[in-house]
Amino acid sequence: MNKARLLLKYIKPYRWSAVKNIGYNLLSALFALFSYTLVIPFLKILFNRVGAPPNPGEFHFSSEYLGAASRYYLSVFIDKNGEIGALLLVCVIVIIASLLKNGFIFLANNSMAYIRACTVRDLRQKLYHKVLRLPLSYFTDARKGDIMTRISNDVQEIELSVMASLTMLFRDPLYILLFVIYLFVASPQLTLFALILLPLSGWLIGRASRTLRSSSLAGQQNLGKLLSVVEETLAGLRIVKGFNAEERMKKQFSETNERYSKIFKRVTRKAYLASPISELLATIVLMIVMYFGSSLALRSVGNLDQEKLIAFLVIFSQIIQPAKNITTAWFSIQKGMASIDRIDQVLEAEEKIYEKHDAIPIAGFRDSIEYRGVWYGYNDEPILKDINLKIKKGQTLAIVGKSGAGKSTLADLLPRFMDVDQGRILIDGIDIRDLRIKDLRNLMGIVSQQPILFNTTFMENISFGVDYPEHDRVENAAHIANAHEFIMETELGYENSVGESGNKLSGGQRQRVSIARAIMANPPILILDEATSALDTESERLVQDAILKLMKNRTSIVIAHRLSTIQNADMIVVIDDGRIVETGTHTELMERDEGYYRKLHSYQAI
Repeated sequence: MNKARLLLKYIKPYRWSAVKNIGYNLLSALFALFSYTLVIPFLKILFNRVGAPPNPGEFHFSSEYLGAASRYYLSVFIDKNGEIGALLLVCVIVIIASLLKNGFIFLANNSMAYIRACTVRDLRQKLYHKVLRLPLSYFTDARKGDIMTRISNDVQEIELSVMASLTMLFRDPLYILLFVIYLFVASPQLTLFALILLPLSGWLIGRASRTLRSSSLAGQQNLGKLLSVVEETLAGLRIVKGFNAEERMKKQFSETNERYSKIFKRVTRKAYLASPISELLATIVLMIVMYFGSSLALRSVGNLDQEKLIAFLVIFSQIIQPAKNITTAWFSIQKGMASIDRIDQVLEAEEKIYEKHDAIPIAGFRDSIEYRGVWYGYNDEPILKDINLKIKKGQTLAIVGKSGAGKSTLADLLPRFMDVDQGRILIDGIDIRDLRIKDLRNLMGIVSQQPILFNTTFMENISFGVDYPEHDRVENAAHIANAHEFIMETELGYENSVGESGNKLSGGQRQRVSIARAIMANPPILILDEATSALDTESERLVQDAILKLMKNRTSIVIAHRLSTIQNADMIVVIDDGRIVETGTHTELMERDEGYYRKLHSYQAI
């Protein structure tokens, strides 16, 4: 029920289209019922059973009057035009009623198509926006392939299974309701008997669909694992080939693919049960009703004669298809609910990074950054422990330590990629949790060890995050980053595509483009994850020169892997096991005989 409410929440903005859909379906049901009831006068004419009823008199709305009037005017028409003419008239009326019925069905489906398209669009957009809001810590456990599956396949499954079923759920109950009302009027005894049989068939169908949802959930989870294997293979294809691990990856993919295939076959088999089961049960019910109704007609019980019995059976048979549709829809919805569960897991994931309603705007950086008693952990495992640190404006702070010591985490806390568990981080004396997130991040430029480029042009990559970039500013940023020369050597210059993740460029070129992006943003605070550790000597020189230009007159936090690159830093912080163990300049730290920094420096000097 909660999942149904979740789906209705997304449909709510399009409730007017839903109202129109219901209205059109109601009209189509009325014209369908009207066309089917014409079987009675058709049969009466055919078997010459139309008598000469009296004039029904003045109009009043009741079933008795309408029945008497239809018989009277039909007999008048037969007297005037003959039985062949009357049959032709009934045929024309049926065609017109069918035309109107199908016209309203089209209008109803058109309204539902709008609801389906817009709801799925909104759901996919909401998921994507949620992914952008989630903290980086969420993706430590989450697989990229699984997230992609939820945005693509799971949303598509909802569109195909759940949203498509809404067409039937909005239309077929109306048909059944109107037809049942008519059947009650025609023969209450026979209708009650028929309605006793329907819950029994519904119970049998419900038992068959009970396990479909859990099987479908397992299938979607395994599809996520399958796509994760593909994503990891594509990302690490060089390593796979270099270590001759093709057979290992084939085996891993085959095992995952086989598991998914088995679950998919099980889900599909259960889904295919819907139509045969409902068809068999419908036939059984119809035969039982036909037998019981014929016995009533032969014994002249109530007002059920042969023509009314045939009309009853015709209309009752029209209930069977909507009932089958509802059964199929129920199977589909159970299958789609598994996808709703998986999407809901992402939508309900704790965002953790919230902006206060009265968040303070900040336009610039004036004085200092301070870490005051900062603790941060992941899965109850502390990563940073009681960090106390102050960085004055214009200073360059270098953070060094072994891998896993907490260097990158310390830097990631400043732009609020994660929030501290204890303590505070202050900018100009204000807790960063009290600031507007967009304003806070506008103060910072980030150059990571692995440059992130998007599959678009040099122009768009360098001006990323700038609303209205000027070409001269983009070109100037590229000049400062030593990137202009190789950009102009490409066929289209600044309009040339860099390829997927910048794969058309060398490592040094990618890094210089990312530095140009930081220069373009012109932030007062820089966060630099050692950008030269994986480059050749020539590229390192060009990138290091670009970094020095970038750092000029800015406050910089440098995560250092090569200690030779941070000897001129105003302050060096040494982290070990999440704690600051040493601080000072390069000269001061090297003077300590048993110092941790001196030990690290000696390792790299070997």
